[in-house]
Amino acid sequence: MNAPADAGVVTRFAPSPTGFLHIGGARTALFNWLYARGRGGRFLLRIEDTDRARSTPEATAAILSGLTWLGLDWDGEAISQFERAPRHAEVAREMLARGHAYRCFATQDEIEAFREAARAEGRSTLYQSPWRDADPATHPDAPFVIRLKAPRDGETVIEDAVQGRVVFRNDQLDDMVCLRSDGTPTYMLAVVVDDHDMGVTHVIRGDDHLNNAARQTQVYQAMGWDVPQFAHIPLIHGEDGKKLSKRHGALGVEDYQKMGYPAAAIRNYLARLGWSHGDDEFFSDAEAKEWFDLGGIGRAPARLDLKKLEHLTASHFTAMSDSAALQELEAFLAATDAPPLTGWQRDGVARAMPQLKEKARNFGQILERAHFVLNARPILPDEKAAKALDPVSRRILNELTPHLQNASWDRERLEAIVSDLAAAHGLGLGKLAPSLRAALAGRTVSPSVFDMMLVLGRDETLARLSDAAAGP
Repeated sequence: MNAPADAGVVTRFAPSPTGFLHIGGARTALFNWLYARGRGGRFLLRIEDTDRARSTPEATAAILSGLTWLGLDWDGEAISQFERAPRHAEVAREMLARGHAYRCFATQDEIEAFREAARAEGRSTLYQSPWRDADPATHPDAPFVIRLKAPRDGETVIEDAVQGRVVFRNDQLDDMVCLRSDGTPTYMLAVVVDDHDMGVTHVIRGDDHLNNAARQTQVYQAMGWDVPQFAHIPLIHGEDGKKLSKRHGALGVEDYQKMGYPAAAIRNYLARLGWSHGDDEFFSDAEAKEWFDLGGIGRAPARLDLKKLEHLTASHFTAMSDSAALQELEAFLAATDAPPLTGWQRDGVARAMPQLKEKARNFGQILERAHFVLNARPILPDEKAAKALDPVSRRILNELTPHLQNASWDRERLEAIVSDLAAAHGLGLGKLAPSLRAALAGRTVSPSVFDMMLVLGRDETLARLSDAAAGP
């Protein structure tokens, strides 16, 4: 286990509520959750809802629902970044008072004119405000923004836990705007203030934020605050090797739930998507929490592979308790707007679950196999199964019924009775099984006929065989 000294670890997940919780965001949340939980630390949630035009309550609800389904619990209440705007503005004014920021009165037209001239002359278009060192006595009575007075010389260095030592030349970084002319804070400032105030010690996020880390580090330094440990993780690519996008199909966590994958399999799969622990593929949450570290994260983009996810899902179904599988199956039905199980259906699925889980790769397959306990008599065979109930097969089923009337209802005895009857007709068990399957399940795909007989019980089995023997 990890050393007690790690107990001060605080991570956070900070999604923008402008859409669903996509699979890349879910992996970022998982990495933060694993790192904190494995060290006895805290995992916090912040909703970065400063973009009021695009942020919606529905998206926030979808993010919270997605995290909850994934089993990624967070400590305390989710924090709204927008509601903390007064605090962000306070820090901008504090930097101004300390001489680490300045008022800039340049208009957008003036900034654009500067950049056009720079392009024409082949100079850097990085804006350098004439107000940086201006005498306050020359300040006009006009709207202004507050800009960070970033260092012009030297370097800003990020010691990244994943990317290694990343160096930015300060002359390539501009004096970023911290507070807009309307008094609202920028995202770049808000993130730093929130992370500091929340006590975040490790910022684990996508490597598309790596450039932001340089500017954000300068804010930390200007305020005299400790800089957190950054860990910028590579993004996820689709199966075609291209950056994940809507073209790649289901991207939202809720889509994977609706596709029938259990949450434990998604957690396992996402943990392995860009991180490794030796050759281990299948592991539990407890193992993941114990093993996960930032050093195991690779620098190359991870590639989505649904076949690997299906393989892991089969392993997780095997490891999952029957009661947990039933509970998640019911959540799957709700997520797909399917009717809930009735009492007798639930009882039947609970009895059959050990067989239903076997080699299943999603809950849809479990439901397909559960057809025999989800439907009441008369069992109407589908077109393919009906072909197995020809007149000869129905006569054999009619002969089978009295042999089962008083037989001990265990697998060994049932197999013996059916095998003996098949042999008496010069058939192998495999020839009789399709008609039995059609009679008991009405399908060609189901658990084994003997598993179904044991789950259904003597009375229901005999009744279904009698129905099938009687014919349409």
